[in-house]
Amino acid sequence: MRCRNGSLVTLLCVAAVVSLSCYTAWYRDKEYGMDSYEKQFLELQQRLFQAEKENQKRSRDLSTVLDEIKRAVAEKRNAFENHTVEEIKWKVLNMTSKLPMQFTNIYMFLPHLLGHEDSLQPIVHYGHGKTGASIVIGIPTVKRDKQSYLMDTLRSLFSELSAIEKEDCVVIVFIAEVHTQYVNQLADNIKDSFPHEIQSGVLEIVSPPSTFYPDFSNIKETFGDSKDRVKWRTKQNLDYSFLMLYAQPKGTYYLQLEDDIVAKPDYFQSIKDFANQQVSDDWLILEFSQLGFIGKLFKCKDLPHVAEFFLMFYKDKPIDWLLDHYLWVKVCNPEKDAKHCDRQKSNLRIRYRPSLFQHIGTHSSLAGKIQNLKDKDFDKKALYKPHPNPAAKISTSLKVYQQYNLEKAYMGEECFWSFSPVAGDYILFEFEEPLQLEGYLFRSGNIEHPGDKLFNTTVQVLPAEKGNNVPQGPKEEDGFIQIGKFENGIAEGEIANSLGKIKAIRLRILTESPVWALLSEIFIKLKK
Repeated sequence: MRCRNGSLVTLLCVAAVVSLSCYTAWYRDKEYGMDSYEKQFLELQQRLFQAEKENQKRSRDLSTVLDEIKRAVAEKRNAFENHTVEEIKWKVLNMTSKLPMQFTNIYMFLPHLLGHEDSLQPIVHYGHGKTGASIVIGIPTVKRDKQSYLMDTLRSLFSELSAIEKEDCVVIVFIAEVHTQYVNQLADNIKDSFPHEIQSGVLEIVSPPSTFYPDFSNIKETFGDSKDRVKWRTKQNLDYSFLMLYAQPKGTYYLQLEDDIVAKPDYFQSIKDFANQQVSDDWLILEFSQLGFIGKLFKCKDLPHVAEFFLMFYKDKPIDWLLDHYLWVKVCNPEKDAKHCDRQKSNLRIRYRPSLFQHIGTHSSLAGKIQNLKDKDFDKKALYKPHPNPAAKISTSLKVYQQYNLEKAYMGEECFWSFSPVAGDYILFEFEEPLQLEGYLFRSGNIEHPGDKLFNTTVQVLPAEKGNNVPQGPKEEDGFIQIGKFENGIAEGEIANSLGKIKAIRLRILTESPVWALLSEIFIKLKK
């Protein structure tokens, strides 16, 4: 194309040339670009194909995993159908126990056990795994430098058990040592001394694995105690906890004893009766000795919580202090005074008198320590018999002698003793709310004062509902109905259902008495 002279024509000519050049370049690039895009598209298509194959493979793998999960779930479901939930819950100490919780916190308190689950597996030297006992008796024992009292303790316990009682209990000797030769030798000695008890399953002998105990070398000294004493009491806390957890699934009640005691005749039945007579199930400890950790009865269902508390503070304080703190945490109000706290704790910690166990050891399990601890209540004659009675307001017109008041007698802490009664005197028990009662027992006089009995005295009740009951005897103007009387110093009987709920019970003295009056037993029986 020829361009003529002239600015406008020149510009048009240049523009035409540039456009032609640009079009030519664009056309060439277009052909090249089409090839490039087609290549990239093919590559992308190939990658998508490979991804689809990989996804299909992973889908098959996931399907396989899902099948495995379904199989595992089915196995678990079958396990729950064939076993109780409680059996599956509890794996610590290799027990099939009826526990209210999983005690996995043990690894928090004893971190040295992590990765060593076998450390929680007791070594059972002799035992048939007996369960279903009314009372499980735990006796920890250690090697003493001077003298061992264990065999005397076992002889005392077994000699006071009848054949039927032996079938209803388990005695566990916990050899709290890790020296294999000593443990095996002592276990064999016990078996040789009590072959029938071992064979019948009433006696078990266990010990802990050597890895159960932590390193005591860096233990902190507290309360001015020596390092040896702190180690001794710290290990003792661990021993009690281990033994409690092992004993827990074996019975209804757990009795903590030591290896240097003697027992009173009929101790087993006395413990069962006192435990079963408790009006409320709120108690935590029944005490059958006033010394240390001897003769303390727990409900087996409470043991995991008690042991957990001990393990939380096992390095800090002795076992009897921890036990008192446990009760404080349960019921004491920081805003109330110490007397209020003691009253609250007394509802959880109930004392039986006289004591059923006496401490006989002189040489302590702590090397070099001599202890002459004796329970002063053990040898006392039974001047009164305690019973759990329902809450009541108590009053009397009788003149009380010294400290022998009616409130203590009602609580089972002392007998009630008063000066010579006259006609019209009374003893009144007014319940906080009307109760359905089964019966009553009032015993006057005791072994030291057999003549101080109630004579010509009646037992009366005040029904909550008037007019809807059938009197058992004469009825007073104030609504009280006679249901019994004292004969030879004792009044005992049942309360008819027709009387309904009872608001109060009254002992009414009809004639003057030449002697003092002493009540040694008060038992108002609630209908169960």
